[in-house]
Amino acid sequence: MTSPQVAAPLPAAPSLDLGGRTALVTGAAGGIGRACALRLAAAGAKVRAVDRDPAGLETLAASAAGLPGSVEPYVLDLTDLDAAELAAAGADVLVNNAGLQRVAPLQEYPPDVFHTVLTVMLEAPFRLIRGALPHMYGQGWGRIVNVSSVHGLRASAYKSAYVAAKHGLEGLSKTAALEGAPHGVTSNCVNPAYVRTPLVQRQLADQARTHGVPEERVLTDVLLRDSAVKRLIEPEEVAEAVAYLCGPQASFVTGTSLVLDGGWTAH
Repeated sequence: MTSPQVAAPLPAAPSLDLGGRTALVTGAAGGIGRACALRLAAAGAKVRAVDRDPAGLETLAASAAGLPGSVEPYVLDLTDLDAAELAAAGADVLVNNAGLQRVAPLQEYPPDVFHTVLTVMLEAPFRLIRGALPHMYGQGWGRIVNVSSVHGLRASAYKSAYVAAKHGLEGLSKTAALEGAPHGVTSNCVNPAYVRTPLVQRQLADQARTHGVPEERVLTDVLLRDSAVKRLIEPEEVAEAVAYLCGPQASFVTGTSLVLDGGWTAH
């Protein structure tokens, strides 16, 4: 299914030099995470690409061939919190991106799924930050970018776990910013609306069933209803915002949320 509008090709990316830096990106096998991993590798970073999908990570690594930096696959299920914390050791840049979604009314929402969503999308970022900070503090420089969502700022019905996790991530990010500032570490959120990713594509049938509308109307009548710009965001657009927050021009930007919502929150 295509969106009503299509994004124009992105212009050439601004200069960003992450040569000699190690970046860790979670959920890197596809969607936003894949775009972030390739963008940071294009800036010269050695990217530790974390995901539980080994085939997707191998495809990502192959796509990064020839870039100034590199992509190193790191197969990990983020529900293993101790392993997640260990994986972040030595990272100069941390991009908390991994996520999952389940659409259901509160009274029907499976408690085990709620627990898993909060584990992957809130507790794992805490453990990853905890694992990364000693190295960042030791060198006096670090960048934490948390891929939040418009749902970190606004709620939608039937997404209790996702909304709760993203709202929690916003608070965690601000706390990391306050504690990290004296050590040269910034922490920010990037807040896109609906992005053209497999996660969003998988929502269409769930949303159609939950809202009682045909699947072909979900995109226009549900997902893009509150957006002034009537299209999905491309993963590369989100990755460019992440890259901006890692650059020297953003050294004074911390504890905030960079909103990419097509005007959703302007209402």
